Amino acid sequence: MGLISTAGRFTPWARMIAVAEVALILKRHLDKLGPGELAEMRTLLTKSKGRPGNLTKAEKSRLGQLVKKVEPGAFARTAATSASPLRRKKKL
Repeated sequence: MGLISTAGRFTPWARMIAVAEVALILKRHLDKLGPGELAEMRTLLTKSKGRPGNLTKAEKSRLGQLVKKVEPGAFARTAATSASPLRRKKKL
């Protein structure tokens, strides 16, 4: 049996590999933040408690800047491609 079972589902080993790959991609994107910016993002997220109204206009703006710096779109594309059982091959 390979990484994908005959039912088309990931085996536990394949799931573990996919999660590890996504974690590494996430780390790569979070490393784009400068010194102290990750802590600042964490503080703003904790303060918001998931509600934008808990932040001031300046804090919302700053959180937006930090999120843009992490490049969420590129992260999502890379994570989806790496976690897919049918990965696209890179063109040479």
